[in-house]
Amino acid sequence: MDTFHDRLAAVSKRNSSLLCVGLDPEPSFPLKTVLDFNKAIVESTIDIACAYKPNLAIYESMGCDGLGILEETLGFIRDLNPDMPVIGDAKRGDIGPCADAYAQTMFDNFNFDAVTVSPYMGYESLEPFIHPRHADRGVFVLCRTSNPGGADLQELTVIDERDGAPKPLYEVVAGMAANDWNANGNVGLVVGATVPDQMRRIREAAPNLLFLIPGIGPQGGDLSLAVSSAVDARGGGFVISASRQIMYAAQTSTRTHRTTPEARKRIEKAAKEIRDGINGALESVEEPNALLVSDEASRMPLSVR
Repeated sequence: MDTFHDRLAAVSKRNSSLLCVGLDPEPSFPLKTVLDFNKAIVESTIDIACAYKPNLAIYESMGCDGLGILEETLGFIRDLNPDMPVIGDAKRGDIGPCADAYAQTMFDNFNFDAVTVSPYMGYESLEPFIHPRHADRGVFVLCRTSNPGGADLQELTVIDERDGAPKPLYEVVAGMAANDWNANGNVGLVVGATVPDQMRRIREAAPNLLFLIPGIGPQGGDLSLAVSSAVDARGGGFVISASRQIMYAAQTSTRTHRTTPEARKRIEKAAKEIRDGINGALESVEEPNALLVSDEASRMPLSVR
């Protein structure tokens, strides 16, 4: 089966990249310019990125036209590279028919290769996404997010019923994702670059899971520290998401965004700098954090070494 992890590993190797490019145009952009701007970013980074990640909230805020732009953007990416993984950043989390509908929307209607989900309502909210019929898709569970307010709930100390030990909630989520929810080998975790100490604990709790890491750059996350905290025993095991650093490379002094050849060169340069920064940080890692690599996990990405 050609899975999300297979496609991600193949593109990552081809482009020597662990960079996921976010496609998050500002809601204030004139609607008629959003698709052209997305195309400019994709064309400028298609040989640099290992994946793309549009945030559905941005497109939903534009109404039906915005969802149409999202569909056209996805079609454009797949025309340029049919194997390029696209992660739908939706953070869905509901139960029953609503959860089923969310999974259908993301995997059947939009045909995303992977999706972000919230575990707050428990296994019921995840089951439609991690069901065997979607074993070829990736499912990234929110674990310890990059925003400061994430600590309000994610760092609450709770008792882990499996061993009776007090732990922060994010660590319990990581353990459940690794040990209870990953039957199809397609579950990963969203872990923010702004919390490297917590990221190390999460890597210990989930040594074989793929991390999707937002929060570098404008949110304050340090790239090198994120890489050294996230890297697994294979010398990879993560992708780093960047949006604003790349998007703002095309911004003019009047805060408008261009798609001119010069703007595209700036977008390409910004993406290359982040990709090469990730690879350079990997080269500097002396000892991977995780010690356990199971046979099942040996199929999973990623390493560009």
